[in-house]
Amino acid sequence: MTARFKNRLAIGLLQFFVFFFCIAISADASQATHDGGRVLFISSYSYAWNTVQMQIEGIEDGLGENIVLDYEFMNTKRLDTAESRQLFYDRLEYMFSVLEPYDVIILGDDAALQFALEHRDTLFKDIPMVFEGINDEELAARAMEDPLITGVIEKLSPERNIDLGLMLIPDARKVVAVLDNSMTGEAERKRFYSYEDMYPNLEFTEINASILTTAQVRQAIYAVSTDSILIYVSMAEDVSGKRYTDEEAVRLLSSVARVPVLRMVEGGIGEGLLGGNVVSMYKSGEIAAQTAMEIIGGKSASEFEMMESPNIYHVDADVMKRFEIDLDVLPPETEILNKPTTFIERNKEALVPGLILIGVLILIMLWFIFDNQRRRKLMKELEDARKIMESASQHDFLTGIPNRNKFMSDLNGLILAKRPCTVMMMDIDDFKKINDTRGHTAGDEALKQVADRLKEMASQILTPYRFAGDEFIVILQSSQGKIVEKAAYQMRQIFSKPFILGGEKTKVCGSIGIATYPKDTDDLEQLIVCADDAMYQVKKSGKNDFAFYKRKEDSE
Repeated sequence: MTARFKNRLAIGLLQFFVFFFCIAISADASQATHDGGRVLFISSYSYAWNTVQMQIEGIEDGLGENIVLDYEFMNTKRLDTAESRQLFYDRLEYMFSVLEPYDVIILGDDAALQFALEHRDTLFKDIPMVFEGINDEELAARAMEDPLITGVIEKLSPERNIDLGLMLIPDARKVVAVLDNSMTGEAERKRFYSYEDMYPNLEFTEINASILTTAQVRQAIYAVSTDSILIYVSMAEDVSGKRYTDEEAVRLLSSVARVPVLRMVEGGIGEGLLGGNVVSMYKSGEIAAQTAMEIIGGKSASEFEMMESPNIYHVDADVMKRFEIDLDVLPPETEILNKPTTFIERNKEALVPGLILIGVLILIMLWFIFDNQRRRKLMKELEDARKIMESASQHDFLTGIPNRNKFMSDLNGLILAKRPCTVMMMDIDDFKKINDTRGHTAGDEALKQVADRLKEMASQILTPYRFAGDEFIVILQSSQGKIVEKAAYQMRQIFSKPFILGGEKTKVCGSIGIATYPKDTDDLEQLIVCADDAMYQVKKSGKNDFAFYKRKEDSE
């Protein structure tokens, strides 16, 4: 064997080992990616609950990139029976029999934790669990006795929210909690009443949705006096068995309550509820996920103490404004949704000359770089401006409905096409008196309200226009008697309800004259004159009615 052959053999063996070494490394990396971990999140409720969505966002952000995350929803807010729980059990049992095992199960809220404890030895044997959003501390403490279970309790704070309520309503005499008989409701009811002794000057009471109908719930919420602190805790069902989603409960509360509604979790803030000292459902989910990651990494659940949810002050500035409450009364660390910006915040770029100079230079550079785009944009803006000007030339500035020019154009088109149509001219009775006694502002209000009511009549065959002054005119693309008469009655009904002028209810009347093409005339100008003549006949006959045009010979 020559030296040259030996060298080639050695190089070949070296390449062979390097090749298989690379394959092994690649396989290990692939296996590591595949074996990142499997987590199942079991929620007591459904994805429709905004608090559940926040929990899921926190869980997803707290887990690593290589984690497989699945979701299952018990939906106990909608359906909580022995049959539904058995169906959920059967589903999980089948799922566990065909899927790879999970490394950790995250349990959201009390019903999921209770379900897991009941079926610990059958469905979930030897699987580490992390709970979050738990209201029942006794249930959580019992779960912590299992060395494979740890988690985060939902530490709602009635005390901080009552204190916040006293900041908002200093003369409060009552504190009212909206509750139900759900598992969450029962746990929070016990906690709520435990604070009675701390506030001897406040009367503690509740609205229990589970023993009231929907109408009774609405009445009870509306009846909460303005010297009360109202806290929404839980409202999943009423006595009839009607199930509320969180959004439905929030809408009901915010639409009827005469006081700001506090809440101890994030959901509903920005949708009508004021907010309060809230549990961050996002943070609770994130903490649970991070704990699950440490367990997947090799740490035992028994090494974790039971954790409390992070709480923050979070309120909606729009609701504060609605109830005329100053933002200055809030704790300094409060997170404020819809917070109004200051003049400096809105105009800070305009106040800094250096930034203005930089902006000008950037604009000059962009001018040359994107000249073609600028030209196209300019052409589009010119076209948009042309359309706006065209629309403005055909619409009345005060009322927003088509104007006289548009009317003449539309009517001329119908006559040229020889399409039978009807013109109805309407004049507000004693309009000058409205202007003289109530002022021109009231007159403008009357004109706008007439226009609004005419717009409600508009259809494919009926178009209203402002003709001049207090005169309005309608084109009805029909000359059939019944259709015309029905439209005439509808126009007269415009004045059946009082108008609001200067904040006061006022009776306003109008006279209507009707002429038809080609029955009365085939000339555009003459058709308007005919409708005008018919209208003035109504004026002479007592006003506030309608009349059809009649030729003099017909009248005789």
